[in-house]
Parts: sequence; structure tokens; C-alpha cells
Amino acid sequence: MQMFDYIVTGAGSAGCVLAARLSESGKYKVLLLEAGGEDKSFWIHTPMGYAKTFVDGRVNWKFESEPEPELNGRTMYQPRGKVLGGTSSINGMIYMRGTGADYDHWRQLGNEGWDYDSVLPYFRKAEDNENGANEFHGAGGPLRVSNQPYKWEIGELLIEACKQAGIPFNPDFNGATQEGCGYYQTTTRDKKRWSTAAAYLNPAKQRPNLTVKTRAHATRILFEGKRAVGVEFLTPRGLETARAGREVIVSGGAFGSPQLLQLSGVGPAAHLHDMGIDVVHDLQGVGSNLQDHFNTYCTYKISRNLSLNSLQYSFVDRMVAGARYVFLKNGPMTGNGMYVGALIRSDKRLERPDIQLNISCWSTIDRTKDGIVSHPFPGISISPVHLRPDGRGSVRLHNNDPLAPPKIQFNFLKSDYDFQALIAGMRAARSIVRQHALQKLIVEETAPGVKVRTEEEMIEDIRARGVSNLHPVGSCGMGQGPMAVVDPRLRVHGLGGLRVVDASVMPSIIAGNTNAPTIMIAEKASDMIKQDAG
Repeated sequence: MQMFDYIVTGAGSAGCVLAARLSESGKYKVLLLEAGGEDKSFWIHTPMGYAKTFVDGRVNWKFESEPEPELNGRTMYQPRGKVLGGTSSINGMIYMRGTGADYDHWRQLGNEGWDYDSVLPYFRKAEDNENGANEFHGAGGPLRVSNQPYKWEIGELLIEACKQAGIPFNPDFNGATQEGCGYYQTTTRDKKRWSTAAAYLNPAKQRPNLTVKTRAHATRILFEGKRAVGVEFLTPRGLETARAGREVIVSGGAFGSPQLLQLSGVGPAAHLHDMGIDVVHDLQGVGSNLQDHFNTYCTYKISRNLSLNSLQYSFVDRMVAGARYVFLKNGPMTGNGMYVGALIRSDKRLERPDIQLNISCWSTIDRTKDGIVSHPFPGISISPVHLRPDGRGSVRLHNNDPLAPPKIQFNFLKSDYDFQALIAGMRAARSIVRQHALQKLIVEETAPGVKVRTEEEMIEDIRARGVSNLHPVGSCGMGQGPMAVVDPRLRVHGLGGLRVVDASVMPSIIAGNTNAPTIMIAEKASDMIKQDAG
């Protein structure tokens, strides 16, 4: 049995940060376990490769939720990274933090040290923003945050249409205010994806005190009494174990972390008994409080070839785009296709935005685990995302097989507000495309279509077409109540030598994309871990 100071299970958005930060002084011996492989795929590092990694089982867990009662019994496809960098190696790369009030709310829930003033230094520490440092942004950190690689004509027209619809221009969604329309920044560097594996882990890999094991699937945390002392993991060579002299840090994400805890006997006792697992610690909140954003799509056929759809239906356009990227590092493959966005309030009485309009230079017929299928004509889409959903779900075990996928239940659309917010978002999308800037470009609304007009028709359309926005958090939430899993220092309640550090610890979901906040959590956690080590 190998000995380490710290064992980190999961080399995802948080795990790569932890491995790099805990090993940087040379004082601690660190083991990082990753169930997937190396991040060698060309499509991982190509920004437009998102469409490929979205369905590639070699780098993607391709989870599926349980049937959702409010969605006509449909299941929700859940692509999650199974590779170094985790989901930061396969996601849409949008850099978004949420609002300061989101983190102040965490503090109000009893999580000392997680208010906006306390977490902002860690956002800045992580960041290397192309626009330089200011009171909101950092420069020189590991995570490169870049502007859009070039100006798209359709992007300019969409921004102008948003402004004509009454949405003010916002030059920085992560600055003084979130509300408005503008261009997204992305986690890319030199026209390549900049995952946490690229940003944090690769520079640290050669350290003699850091061991990175790929194809190493953590199957169980080992305990002596109420203290975590090691990890059992499955490799191509068989079952292996490693011992942690200081701590085991679980970083498997909103699905993987509660699954590993439950497999190890930490979770709701009744559920563990049902699964035939011996209870180490009855902790009711493990796997509860699952939250995710929810969205639908409004898609439009346009009269000119200004979209990315042609990369699927035109062999010539596809070859030209590929050659431009490989030889010149320019063209459509340098971006993620989501250039423009808007943050709005579904009700003017709200204090801050609760709808994010993702405006994409493509339109799709379908987005499932079998592939992304674009319309066979030029098109764009405006996707209203509900940022403050009422629904709460769970992550449970199907059985006690550590290689089986987790049982995921979201319970989307559990309140009238969940529906009303999305309806407001759909109406905002339609308002944008009616503006003068787009009048000569829009041919027709391909989805939901002109026949869907009334509130009742919109609700039925949302039930039929709405999907998870792929931002799962909260399933090992921090706090002090009976359903909390970790304390504000991310230590698992009632156990020693064990923390959870990833998106699962968020007590409530933030209003925006969740990768940047997850990196911030890991940056802050690494400091807390080193402080506690003395």
C-alpha cells in the first residue's frame, strides 16, 4: 500500500486545481486518481470540438437521468468528463461566475467565509484575463480567460437586436453588474481549450511529490473508525489501495462525489441498507439537494450563411474550417459557437437576473447522447436558461456496483415560477428576433414555431423539449443543518480526514455557468487544507 499525505479522487475542474496547489510547495506527497484517461484527443483542445466530446464515450461518462415526471417522463442526457480535466475538458468553455449576491446568500445560510468579498480574491487568483487585472479580474493566474477570437457578423447583429429590444450592453458579465447583453469570454488560450488539466495539472505533473494515476477508478474510501485513511481504486491491473496520512479529498463532481461516499458507507442509512452496504456514518444529506439550471431553445432559419450549421451539412465548409484552424489558427473552429449572451430578469420586480439567454451561431434538430444534429440550412438559436430553479433532486445508487452509473433524479419544473421564468425567456427571445437589426435575416422560427403562442402551449412545449443545462451542483451541500454534508471548511460532518471539494458543495446554485465557481472553490479549499495542516 502506497503512502501519501493527500489523496484526491477525480481529476476534474476541482481535482486538477487541488493536485497542483497541494503539491506546489513540495511539502506534501499527493496522489491524484482519475477514472478516465489522458487528455490527448484533438477534439478536446479544439474549441469547436465541443460538439464531438459531447457524445464521445471515450472521454465522457454519458450519464442519463431517471424519467422526469414534469417532462412527460423523458430522461435527461448528462455528459460529464471522464478524462484529465473532467468536464472542463468537454464543456462549452463559457467563463461566468454568477452574481455577488449568490455568494452573499451562501454566507447567509451559515457558511462563514463564502460571501462575495471572501471568494472574489480566489476568482482573481485563478485568473489570467486577456483584458488585464482590475478590481474584479486577475492577471497571471493559471486559468486563461480570453475574449472572442474575432467578430462575427451575426454576433454584431444579435447584440444590436438585443439593445433594440431594451437590453443594455454589458462589457463584462463578471464585473460590477451581470445584467445586460454582451460577448462571452471563454476559458481558452491561443485558440485552444484551456481546461484545468492544461492550466493547473500539466505544469505540476513533473513534480516528484505528485503522482497522477489515470484509468484509476475510485471504488471505496477506507475508514478506521470514523476517520478516512485511504482509497481503494480499480485499475487495468486490478484493485489497488493507497493510504492517506492527512486527508482523502473527494472531487468527483455533483454525481461522482455522492456516489463514492455512498459506496463507502457514508450517506442515508436506509438507502445504504437497501443497497447492501455497511453504514460507516449516517449522513442524510449525501446525494440530496441536487440542483441544475434548465433551458429550452428557440431556433430560427436565417437567409444568409452566417451560422455554423454548414460545418455539418457542407463538406466544403467543413474542410475549409478545418484547414483554417490547423494551418492558420483562425476561423469558426477557434470559438465555441456561443459568442453572445444576455442576462435579464423574468419579472422586473426581481433584484437580479434569473434568465440567461445563450445566443448561438447554430440551430439544432436534436442534442442527445447519440449526437448533435444541425438543421440542413443556416440557423441560429436563442436558449433561455432558468438560473434560479425551485426544483431539488437527488443522486442515489442503483446498486452496490462501483462501476454502475449513479441514479440521478432532478425533479425539474416543480413550481409555477419555474415555468413562468422560462416563458418570459421565450418571449424575450422572440422580441429580440423581431427587432430591426434582424428583420432582413430571420426567415422563420423553426422551434417552437408560430403555432406555439399561448401560455398553455408554451408550457406543453417546455415539457416536450426543455432540457437540463448541464450545471449540476449541491448534492453534498455545505452548511450546518441536518441535511448539510460538509462544513464551511468542506470537511465532511462527523468524520475525520475527509473533505469534498467540487461543485457538489454549493448550498445553492449560482446564476451562471458553474465551471469558474468550481475552480474558485478548489482554490479556496487548497488554502484551507494547507492552513489546517499547520
